Amino acid sequence: MFSLRTPLESLKKIFGYDAFRLSQQEIIEGLISGEDAFVLMPTGGGKSLCYQIPALHRPGVGIVVSPLISLMKDQVDSLKAHGVKAAFYNSSLNSSEARKVLARLHSSDLDLLYIAPERLMSGEFLERLAGIPIALFAIDEAHCISQWGHDFRPEYRQLGRLRGVFPGIPLIALTATAEAHTRTDILDRLGLRSARCYVSGFDRPNIRYTVLEKQKPFAQLTTFIQPRYRESGIVYCLSRQRVEKVAGQLREAGFRAAPYHAGLSAGERKNVQEDFLRDDIRIIVATVAFGMGIDKSNIRYVVHYDIPKNIESYYQETGRAGRDGLAAEALLLFGYGDIAVARSLIENTKNPERKRIELHKLNSMVSYAEALSCRRRILLGYFGDHLAEDCGNCDICLHPPQLVDVTEDARKALSCVYRVGQRFGMGHVIDVLRGSQKERLLELGHHRLSTYGIGRDKSQQYWGSLLHHLVHNGFLEQDVGNYSILRLTDSARPILRGEQPLTMAAPRVRADTVSAKEKSKAGRGKGPETPDAYGALFETLRALRKRLADKAGVPPYVIFSDTSLAQMAAFRPTDTEAFQNIHGVGAHKLERYGPDFLEEIRRFISTRLEGAAKRDPVQA
Repeated sequence: MFSLRTPLESLKKIFGYDAFRLSQQEIIEGLISGEDAFVLMPTGGGKSLCYQIPALHRPGVGIVVSPLISLMKDQVDSLKAHGVKAAFYNSSLNSSEARKVLARLHSSDLDLLYIAPERLMSGEFLERLAGIPIALFAIDEAHCISQWGHDFRPEYRQLGRLRGVFPGIPLIALTATAEAHTRTDILDRLGLRSARCYVSGFDRPNIRYTVLEKQKPFAQLTTFIQPRYRESGIVYCLSRQRVEKVAGQLREAGFRAAPYHAGLSAGERKNVQEDFLRDDIRIIVATVAFGMGIDKSNIRYVVHYDIPKNIESYYQETGRAGRDGLAAEALLLFGYGDIAVARSLIENTKNPERKRIELHKLNSMVSYAEALSCRRRILLGYFGDHLAEDCGNCDICLHPPQLVDVTEDARKALSCVYRVGQRFGMGHVIDVLRGSQKERLLELGHHRLSTYGIGRDKSQQYWGSLLHHLVHNGFLEQDVGNYSILRLTDSARPILRGEQPLTMAAPRVRADTVSAKEKSKAGRGKGPETPDAYGALFETLRALRKRLADKAGVPPYVIFSDTSLAQMAAFRPTDTEAFQNIHGVGAHKLERYGPDFLEEIRRFISTRLEGAAKRDPVQA
């Protein structure tokens, strides 16, 4: 269908992009010449193009290994919208559909075929491939092959045989999430020791990272999403029960939300995901069962209602926001009770090495959440990536924490822990400090202690923050294996004697609104403008996109991304020549969708001019 001479021509003619990003061109040219490659590139950085374009320039079909049926469908829909001959071969196809795909494979009528690892590595399918020209193998979400990876999948282990079975076919492994141990493991298990490695960095400057101390989490959640009710977002929870509860509360509050977790039937999960992809529901409340590799480009925010178990999961899940490069938000609600639950689950792990790794990863996640310095620096530093300066686009950079003197309150808290015999947890200590009348407290006689009621002027949340601060700075220890009771450490003595001052950051419990002045100070961290900046025309074009998408049976972002719509709204092209300069407008989309969008833009401009003429005939 396409007559292509160079990768750059393919980029513009098929995908509608003017220039390569990061290391794309070097990766693509190396793969076309037959080299293997390992690619670590941030979500939204353009990993897919690194194997899609070479598959169009090499003879044969590109075989893409993908872990999820939904992801395969998303990518195939997107490629078809660009005019590329693509298909998937998985268990979602009925026998007739499967035969048609195989017929296309054997008749060389496919540029790309997406397939699951276990189906690819079956003896029957490998025999089938033996007589078919293969352009390349692409292993997507390659971290799944490593036990160090946060989403290890045993079926990926079979892929280590590919290099031996097809020694002359170039192989590319791609991931957005892999620290040093995981990278080494991927290369070893896939036999890619001589492959060229491309690590393009982990920074997603368009995402703003915010961490709030969890106090009234549902109220914090609704306060955050209310101004964003027209946008798509994901809310992650650690348990199915909490997913159901939060999704129900959001629906009762008037939000278009639905739950997603492994306890739902396959049909229910499929319907929820398709409704979300098609913008029929705005919010998915999900466990980590949802979202790996999801291709929806217009997710504007991701909320973690509970703290994730490791930074890799947090990075990958937040990376599902803003794949189109426009401004996006990542909010983490950070609760110490969640950490205790996560730690106790890890402690029950039988494998001591696995326990050690997971505790290390959880502690790193806690350190990130408690940080008082640039979030992005800590996040990227975990992966061995570094920023020359603070990002200017996280809560710490935009609203530096206010340090308050807590010396006297720390002495009260430490004294109370001592007075209750160092045999109780935080909840009971706080009850004593605040003068609770709970029956258990009165039975123990703790209402007669000298520390009873001396902290009633402060909230329960304040005392919880202070006690956690004392734990994490080594003045108290918390015995997780013994009902989380608190004990004083030797370091507490100077505080109790009044010999050492103590400060802590005032707890953050709400996301502050960023002013226009602060946005201008954000520097390198400021992402592109949000679509709202282009007002009514953007909404008009979004409505048109939804109508066309529903008619074609595909998600709206497959027609055009929010980035494309934002450019149309900003530049308002009125002819074909101008329209084809819009981001994401290739030859196929220009022919298929150009007339509809140009007509809508011309109508919008005409209506505005008529309105202006009525208001001021002389000026018009």
